[in-house]
Amino acid sequence: MEYVWHMELPQAVAEHLKAELSLGLTESEAQDRLQKFGPNLLIKQKKLSPFVIFLQQLNSLVIWVLLGAVIVSFLMGEKGDAIAILSIVILNAFIGFFLEYRADRAMLALQQMAAPKATVFREGHAKMISASEIVPGDILILESGDVIAADARLFDVSSLKANEASLTGESLPIEKNIQSCSLETPLADRKNMVFMGTSVATGTAKAIVVATGMKTEMGHIATMLGEATRAETPLQKRLDQVGSRLLWICLAIVILVFVLGLFRHISLFLLFMSSISLAVAAIPEGLPAVVTVALALGVSRMVKRSVLVRRLSAVETMGCLQVICTDKTGTLTVGEMTARKLITSESVYSIYGEGYHLSGDFIRQGNTNIVEDKLLSQMLQAMVACNNADITQENEQLSVVGDPTEIALLVAAAKKDIWRNKLELEFPRVKELPFSSERKRMTVV
Repeated sequence: MEYVWHMELPQAVAEHLKAELSLGLTESEAQDRLQKFGPNLLIKQKKLSPFVIFLQQLNSLVIWVLLGAVIVSFLMGEKGDAIAILSIVILNAFIGFFLEYRADRAMLALQQMAAPKATVFREGHAKMISASEIVPGDILILESGDVIAADARLFDVSSLKANEASLTGESLPIEKNIQSCSLETPLADRKNMVFMGTSVATGTAKAIVVATGMKTEMGHIATMLGEATRAETPLQKRLDQVGSRLLWICLAIVILVFVLGLFRHISLFLLFMSSISLAVAAIPEGLPAVVTVALALGVSRMVKRSVLVRRLSAVETMGCLQVICTDKTGTLTVGEMTARKLITSESVYSIYGEGYHLSGDFIRQGNTNIVEDKLLSQMLQAMVACNNADITQENEQLSVVGDPTEIALLVAAAKKDIWRNKLELEFPRVKELPFSSERKRMTVV
């Protein structure tokens, strides 16, 4: 039976993994475990070579019929027709190859979810190592903004919240603790665990690694994706049906012409040549090229709308969709919250702009030229002071770390040129009472 990490107390987990919570693993033990469990990496699906991607463009019954027509044309001495048909087939294959190969290369740039570095506690000292060297039993040291490199059981937390949208789809950060959970607790509710590929929104923590690589929850997802079969799209099925019908129609024409010629006592050689010529002429050699160009235009339009299409034939399928069931966060939205209204005792302000950008302004009753409002200034300062997120501006782009709600408040204040780092120089923070469900507020001194 698989060990249920979230049910056990941290000390029991450490004993099961033969590790010390206070000291961590020794370097020699870590190396032994690295040999035993392997590197902390997700095994990627085998990439298709460019040659295989090109050959896939020829895997169609219509294309096979056209290639058959090329062979027949050469045998009949019609080299011009053969070269023309072959050129269309090759051009069609190159268009499809170019679009799918480019999409595959673009997808590689998007599949970077694992943390390249991580801080662990070994032999009583914190050290930064490559995420691939993490092993079960290692003690992870987590801080705000860190990408979590492995599945781990928390045993020491301080106001820790984790962004788990990439794993569970939950858009809001999850507050973590060290309390044991029941056996039936679903993945999204295991608040004493952190998972590979997620990140720390706020707070700090220590956790003992319980799974690495393909044994993690992210690894299980990668395994299921690897086992998924690639089904034919409706367009491919219909084209194969067209190719099959063309093949049978051509055979019927050949047989009909041949039989009629026999009744008219025409020579067998002339009958054969005439029948084959008629069959070749009946094949619409421009059909694959027309279909490919139409799909390529669809891909081009979708790229302009920031949609990456991996398979050319999928464009037609997406055009037929009526209902899409998908995770919202990061798929239909970018996961960037925006403060929209600010209410003081005297006024209501609308805040314009989208996401983590400083464009936009505060508007009160349709007027952007707001006279200095002391209440507004005090409220913005309170929003910034009672905040543990961090934003910095680099080349007109904002770099953000922390809870999405707190980031949205900092961005709103920054539109009025109120920045946390500047405010804390004037009013240094000496004490913090974190937000709790009982108090329903955060307090700083």
